Amino acid sequence: MSIEKVKAYFASQGMLERVMELPVSSATVDLAAQALGVEGSRIAKTLSFMVQDKPVLVVAAGDARIDNAKYKAFFHTKAKMLSHEEAAQLIGHAVGGVCPFAVNAGVAVYLDESLKRFQTVFPACGSGNSAIELTIPELEQHSMCLQWVDVCKNWE
Repeated sequence: MSIEKVKAYFASQGMLERVMELPVSSATVDLAAQALGVEGSRIAKTLSFMVQDKPVLVVAAGDARIDNAKYKAFFHTKAKMLSHEEAAQLIGHAVGGVCPFAVNAGVAVYLDESLKRFQTVFPACGSGNSAIELTIPELEQHSMCLQWVDVCKNWE
């Protein structure tokens, strides 16, 4: 189960106690915000795409939306999200719990600029009822992000 992989990763970092398993669903931005008692924009949603036959994750603020023009300018291809089946197989986490931690080998992780306005954010931890509160530097470190990107809109 993918939450177990994420928990094992955070245990190896001395952070297991920070992983939250919630009694209710956190599978969408709205559900996660409600379950955690925070504004939806602070939910760090992880979107999965295919770029030149390689799986790519973009972690963005909960209120941000992919800007197709910015995405195409950066990735040189149209934004094509993975299906539920593809996400589970290629990323290693099912939709609703997709996160940038303990992903399959070869998955590239990018963090969107929309996250930088917060001190802490709440990404999922591999299941539809989990989360962890991380500072932006912690998110950058533990997601093993390749780089920061500006591919979203509607958050400024």
